[in-house]
Amino acid sequence: MFDINELKFDEKGLIPAVVVDAVSKKVLTVAYMNKESLAISMEKGLTCFWSRSRNELWLKGETSGNYQHIVSITADCDRDALTILVEKDGPACHKGTDSCFGEVIYESPDRHEFSLEGLMDMLEGRKENPKEGSYTSYLFQKGIDKILKKVGEESTEVIIAGKANDKAETVYEIADLTYHVMVLMLEMGISLEDIHKELASRHVIDHKVKQEKMTK
Repeated sequence: MFDINELKFDEKGLIPAVVVDAVSKKVLTVAYMNKESLAISMEKGLTCFWSRSRNELWLKGETSGNYQHIVSITADCDRDALTILVEKDGPACHKGTDSCFGEVIYESPDRHEFSLEGLMDMLEGRKENPKEGSYTSYLFQKGIDKILKKVGEESTEVIIAGKANDKAETVYEIADLTYHVMVLMLEMGISLEDIHKELASRHVIDHKVKQEKMTK
């Protein structure tokens, strides 16, 4: 068990904590902890910070209900900063936004950020506000049967590419399948978080399979 006394708190007894969404990996906020708030966080499994403005302990969500359930706490190499991975019950920012970080001050003209969450947001935009000439909007307009047909076709393409042991083609077809599955998810009201939670609940599958083999 890690001894929190090995952490390097500043002259005010504080250490910065970067809070990250366990599902999206998005930075939610940066707050500060002292030894007491860190101990409370580890005991309760909920983020507890030290409010520098109010000069008091602050259990996130105690007033708003937007608790942050801790998955892990990691110290950096110098042990003077923390990263806290959480599953949140609601917005992280006091302004009601998902993250405290939302105001872009610079974007590279050559490099572009990509995430499944960003792609999902774009697809949802095409669903809610159809765009003429958009293939995504076309799929939503055609409905579930057309979407399912495309998922089936793309699944077959993945099988064909995999059977041919063509890595590049298989990657290409898996990307196509992923896109169409995400369209299906939106059509059915399924979120990335729903899938994340389902996969997370299966982390002992290999262990169960080994047990089944041993009992036969």
